[in-house]
Amino acid sequence: MFFDVTKIKKKVSVQDFIKKIKKYKPEEIECTDHTFFRLSEKQRKIFTCKELRQILLNEKPFLAGIQYNDNYAVFYKHNNKNLRVMLAIEPRKINIVTFYFIEEWQIPKI
Repeated sequence: MFFDVTKIKKKVSVQDFIKKIKKYKPEEIECTDHTFFRLSEKQRKIFTCKELRQILLNEKPFLAGIQYNDNYAVFYKHNNKNLRVMLAIEPRKINIVTFYFIEEWQIPKI
């Protein structure tokens, strides 16, 4: 039986998420090869790791939760679109696992 490990198992308050992420310096938030795998070359020129760090540290998400794989799923309104960012938060760093834009109907009801 298939089980979706990216489904959210627990909602996290936006305030708690912001408190947690503010403990990290920008250089402790890293992108991996996997972060940009969904993007075209054109999109990769627009969305850089620096841009993603800025979003995480300076914008307020409208929803946050912990997935069954223990990564965080965080949702932002960015440039009038819904952005889903998945993060692996470790004691000394945050890895941006991946991100992508979603439609309104794809926002989880948690």
